[in-house]
Amino acid sequence: MRIFDITRPITPSLAVWPGDSPYSTEYLVRMDEGGSVNLSTITFSGHCGTHTDAHFHYDPTGERLAEMSLDAYIGPATVIDLREALPDGGPILPAHLAGVDLRQVRRLLVKSKASALPDDRWDDQFVYLAPATAQLLVESGLRLFGTDAPSVDPQESKTLTAHRTLRTGNISILEILQLKDVEPGEYELIALPLKTDNDGAPVRAILRREPA
Repeated sequence: MRIFDITRPITPSLAVWPGDSPYSTEYLVRMDEGGSVNLSTITFSGHCGTHTDAHFHYDPTGERLAEMSLDAYIGPATVIDLREALPDGGPILPAHLAGVDLRQVRRLLVKSKASALPDDRWDDQFVYLAPATAQLLVESGLRLFGTDAPSVDPQESKTLTAHRTLRTGNISILEILQLKDVEPGEYELIALPLKTDNDGAPVRAILRREPA
């Protein structure tokens, strides 16, 4: 079984959403200072690096992460590559998914130009879901939508239309995946989030499949 780690490493240099909390570490005990162990406190945003959004992220009455079902985060997944179709970012339109039989897909992961970015670079011109595409995914019965971009909505969005539309179909969201070394095709996804009582949390996301 071959395993593909599709998680961005969380380090102090990892780029985060403008204005969000970066990752930082404070050591309470250090072995190089005479301590018996290394013991640290870490601080970072729930949306730092590869993460999932809870419904509470964009709806004050929505479920917090610990309340959300885990079944969406484990199971068959289809990776598609939109780098050629959307070289400059922008909206993912229904036409971009014309070659995907969404009736047979339960977890859809989108590879775009974002996967080629270094961990310390932020690009606000990323791919995102057009409202009609988000509705199409709801109607298809999708369980999870994942993207290597920072959001399923454009950076300037205040309404978070795609987030809200996906919620109507109970579609879970993964963002900031790292799909640089992953070819389009069928995989098994495992991307369990931390069991936290808040609006989102990092995941350790992997894909796996039998070698060809």
